Amino acid sequence: MAASVYGSHSSSSAGDAVAVTKSDTTVLVHTRALFVGGAGNVAVRMAHGQNTVTFTGVPAGALLPISVDKVMETNTTATNIVAVW
Repeated sequence: MAASVYGSHSSSSAGDAVAVTKSDTTVLVHTRALFVGGAGNVAVRMAHGQNTVTFTGVPAGALLPISVDKVMETNTTATNIVAVW
């Protein structure tokens, strides 16, 4: 999947999704959003600025409209995270 096809700047609905394995080293294709199935904190590296940030207290069922290239294992307590493009 090319980032240009499923990039975060598209205004169309999502066309693909995949379960995320939390990792401090694995780089993802830039997401359009993350779905959080189980409540907790979500630590990510933002796709464009490369800043690492932790979203705290994310409720189960939340859709975070963020473009990231990593979902960090360190500091992520949320579960059942799905990357959406």
